[in-house]
Amino acid sequence: MTTVSPTEAQSAGPLAVPPFAVISGAQVQQALRGREQQLTDLVEATYRLHGEGASVNPPSYFLRFPDRPSARIIALPASIGGEAAVDGLKWISSFPANVAAGVPRASAVLILNDHDTGYPFACLESSIISASRTAASAALAADRLSRGRERPTRIGFFGTGLIARYIHTFLAGTGWSFEQIGVHDLSAESAAGFRTYLEQSEQSQAKAGITVHDSPEQLIRCSDLVVFATIAGKPHITEASWFDHHPLVLHISLRDLAPEILLASANFVDDIEHCLKAETSPHLAERLTGGRRFLNGTLDDVIAGRVAVPPDRTVVFSPFGLGVLDLAVGKYVYDEVARSGRLHIIEDFFHELRRYG
Repeated sequence: MTTVSPTEAQSAGPLAVPPFAVISGAQVQQALRGREQQLTDLVEATYRLHGEGASVNPPSYFLRFPDRPSARIIALPASIGGEAAVDGLKWISSFPANVAAGVPRASAVLILNDHDTGYPFACLESSIISASRTAASAALAADRLSRGRERPTRIGFFGTGLIARYIHTFLAGTGWSFEQIGVHDLSAESAAGFRTYLEQSEQSQAKAGITVHDSPEQLIRCSDLVVFATIAGKPHITEASWFDHHPLVLHISLRDLAPEILLASANFVDDIEHCLKAETSPHLAERLTGGRRFLNGTLDDVIAGRVAVPPDRTVVFSPFGLGVLDLAVGKYVYDEVARSGRLHIIEDFFHELRRYG
């Protein structure tokens, strides 16, 4: 049986097995660098497809370890329709103990499967894809949820790892600028490193003052836009009064805020069923109240104009992270690398292609 590209396979008539390619992290980064606005638009379009029911996004599966309670590996299967129809799986690990050894906490691969045959046709390094889709989602939420209220000019980053860096990059790459940038991290070394990154970044305007805050309260009270990008396993921010100035909160790490803070806020998620599980802060709020009335809607509801964002309340966006976003960005990367003629094809990856040998 011959091998053709996935795109060719869809138009070739008889089913054919696509070639299998491996795309490295360096190729992923090259394909995505400087494309912040394009990727944010892609994420918005994917949210729309998901909202229209043109996707399949089953619950994520968490692999945990009795001997390593802080570690986990998560499987995110998904399928997306539309012009770039593709199926696949993200397999992403989080091992916080890596950081002390100088190794990044998270690692990931993304498998793309051909829509027609089901054959996998690519394996991509996916920590960059995952960080990019998360940051694009955050930038999109910051834009959509701040319309109709005063646009934030002071941003605070609670947690200073890879995700915080990507969110800063995507905010800057989609037109945001800030008068003040606040930083807080439990690790003074990490906070100092992030400050150095901000000072050296071409995307940080020289006029922006950068402050490393000693306490969470200082960071939150001094910020109109607060980004939580931590590895917290349970709520550690419990004082609702710290949010009396009604900031916009990008609750990316999902488990930082006590449910009482959410109950005093307007709450938006990416997908209700996905977000209200695994003891996220919204899940704890549901348990506390016995219902979901504290949720105002999804980001897609806001994009489509079905729900308005209140201008006089703290607004919290808690995205669980949808596998369809990884698929959309991963397919974008695949297409870019294919167009460049630099796909690394593994010849004869599929060996038994005859039914009877």
